[in-house]
Amino acid sequence: MLNQLKEMNPLIHCMTNMVVTTYTANGLLAIGSSPVMAYAKEEVQDMATAAGALLLNIGTPSVELTEAMILAGKAANKAGKPVILDPVGAGATAFRTDICHQILKEVDVSIVRGNAGEMAALVGMSGVVKGVDGSLDGDKQAVAKKVAEQYSCVAVLTGDVDTITDGERLYLVSNGHEWLTKVVGTGCLLGGVVAAFVSTVNKSDYAEAAAYAVSFYGAAAEKAYDKTKNQGYGSFAQDFIDQLGLLTENEAEQLRKVES
Repeated sequence: MLNQLKEMNPLIHCMTNMVVTTYTANGLLAIGSSPVMAYAKEEVQDMATAAGALLLNIGTPSVELTEAMILAGKAANKAGKPVILDPVGAGATAFRTDICHQILKEVDVSIVRGNAGEMAALVGMSGVVKGVDGSLDGDKQAVAKKVAEQYSCVAVLTGDVDTITDGERLYLVSNGHEWLTKVVGTGCLLGGVVAAFVSTVNKSDYAEAAAYAVSFYGAAAEKAYDKTKNQGYGSFAQDFIDQLGLLTENEAEQLRKVES
């Protein structure tokens, strides 16, 4: 899938939060896709139609941005392009949770990527969200499956072990490193990376492509940690971008830790 992505060089329309824009763009460039950040209601429909996939990240929400996201999402639906929702902080405030529900009601979302607390909030289950970090005391696989079934999408629930399911197929990914949680923007970038990989496959293969993307992402983090563990989080953040660009298809396969 990685070689296919680099050959296709898909355009990924990112409507993401202001905290992570540059980091997301650099990460998407590193893996071989072309990011574009467009937010104005006057152009989002055209951009979403032209792009290979659309990422909706509600990290810094507003009423105006939500309206633009829905316009973009409907345009992507009409063009047959996958829509990825990152419900950042869902469950932390009613405002964020309501925005996610509004998007999920009006847009056919292909993939929802979030932590356990955020995903639980989307389906009315019990989770804890502090700021934009979330946790869950319970069965994460059950939460992921409920999200997938309730919204007819692929659920990507990230944590110590990442859970990816479309309600029928289940993938458990053990790649990654805890230092990813020490760098702002790594979760948001993952949403973009998932968008890039699923843009290269048919809808029936979204779950498998998402699992590949999450495993690839985690493997790059493992390599970055090995190089920078004696230097610190800042060095890790930069080397992680490097490893996203340097990691080959063969290396990713060798490092792959996926149960299906």
